[in-house]
Amino acid sequence: MESRRLGPYVLERKIGAGGMGTVFYARHAESGNEAAVKVLSASLSREEGVIARFTREIKALKALSSPYVVKLYESGVDGETYFYAMEYVEGETIANRLRREKRIPWREAIELGLQICSALKAAHDAGIIHRDLKPSNLLITKDRQVKLADFGIAQVFASSKLTVTGGVVGTAEYMSPEQAEGRRVTKKSDLYALGAVLYAMLTGRPPFTGKTVIEVIKKHMVNRFDRPRLIVSDIPHWLEEIVCRLLEKDPDKRFADAYVLSLRLREVPKKVELSRSKTAAAAIDGNYHGNATTVVSGKPATASGPGEGTLMRDLLRAEMEGSQQPSPVGRLLDNTWVLVSVLVLLVVGWVFWLRSGELTPEERFQAGVDLMSQPAGDDWFTAQDEHFLPLVLADAVAWRDRVEPYLSRIEQFDLKNQLAPGKMLRTRAPPKSEPERFLRLVYHYRDMGDFARAEQTLSALNRLLEGQPEYREIHMLTQQLLVEVRTALNDGTNRHSLLKSAMSRGDKRVAKDELEEACQIWTSVIELYGSDPSAEQTVVRARRLLQQNRPQAHPTVDSEEVSIRP
Repeated sequence: MESRRLGPYVLERKIGAGGMGTVFYARHAESGNEAAVKVLSASLSREEGVIARFTREIKALKALSSPYVVKLYESGVDGETYFYAMEYVEGETIANRLRREKRIPWREAIELGLQICSALKAAHDAGIIHRDLKPSNLLITKDRQVKLADFGIAQVFASSKLTVTGGVVGTAEYMSPEQAEGRRVTKKSDLYALGAVLYAMLTGRPPFTGKTVIEVIKKHMVNRFDRPRLIVSDIPHWLEEIVCRLLEKDPDKRFADAYVLSLRLREVPKKVELSRSKTAAAAIDGNYHGNATTVVSGKPATASGPGEGTLMRDLLRAEMEGSQQPSPVGRLLDNTWVLVSVLVLLVVGWVFWLRSGELTPEERFQAGVDLMSQPAGDDWFTAQDEHFLPLVLADAVAWRDRVEPYLSRIEQFDLKNQLAPGKMLRTRAPPKSEPERFLRLVYHYRDMGDFARAEQTLSALNRLLEGQPEYREIHMLTQQLLVEVRTALNDGTNRHSLLKSAMSRGDKRVAKDELEEACQIWTSVIELYGSDPSAEQTVVRARRLLQQNRPQAHPTVDSEEVSIRP
């Protein structure tokens, strides 16, 4: 590309691109210092309130200092183009490394994870949450140092509540359940993303994948992932436990913060070495006791009799056993059957207490049905998350068919809510697909009262969506809207009242021999209703009357315009 100027920087070549914008290698025009300049996409710069958030948050980001975070130099706007300049890092991303090598050895994954913990701790201490931690945002220098990029930028430009169908800030494969649901994100949301990154480094794939973004996000919310050791058996089980704890659905079950996580990660290599040393010692000890001859104080003790060390050991053991005779209660608890009985009683009591406050599957299903009887809204999502989805997860065969109709209704409501014209107007988010674009037009036509055009668009869209499983939910919504629009179209009691009134006034003008005024009314009818199929008969009559009654030199309508359509 040809070099171009943006603020004080000269952009020399493109080095990356993503959903938020394009990154260029650049140099400062005066100092000549290298920089990576990210040019924000036009859609982000049009977000409501973006300038205020940009100004407020960028100060905190510039103050963030850590050797493991890409330094933010400055930000600005050139014309209508927003940009920010950051430290240029030579190296490759973890995403590129994984594409090349598939997996990263567990010891190196721990080293990288510790550096990421340091980056997160520095940011969280400054009150900044990343929101989009993923392998492509993690650079590795030639010295194997991690540099976390785009830190906090997602937060700066996150303008609205996060949803699963539009305006999602974050990457689905590494997004925490609470972020996907649009709930408040915290530093533990970044820890979940780090867990997903560690999972990908260790196994070569993220914990959840799917054909669509919605499918992946829903798996984060309700599904269980394959434990890492099922994919790569040589991962230490201590490290596996750390990753699984980071990927807990409930944020409270994850580690308290990045510092505590770093302590646990540091322990893993030590535990592995200690375990190996114990194994080696046990093997040596087994050989030692299995030997017929041992050495005690430099003198051999043969198998025919104990040595001095053995005698001393037995004397000490006898003395200790004599001084630790159990009490009557101790002797009672030392009885195996007594301990088993106590344990059984405890377990039975615990199970009884647990079940006394827990809904049966049928009660849980009925509770969800009761919530679905409420007007569409938050109660429906409660039914989905707390009742229907747990039933399917517990026993898919028994509950899938009964739950599926309700889940489908909830998904249709969610999609319909996301496509509502008012919400689209507020967020100014572009449509995610062609079917979504046409549905927005349908909503516009319907809200304007143009039910005929809405019905025409829906009918055509419905035919195109048949046999397209990737658009299943939009297809179902299209069919639902088609029924609503046709119902409104057939209810003609209040429709075209203006049209009927206008034609009646035209007839009265003719009766009074006021043809000029009548022709003006008919011309207006043709202009306003000429493309409305539901008013076709009235428009045809207006054209015919205009043709029959207009003056010879009528200036408004030409002969083609008033000709009667066959």
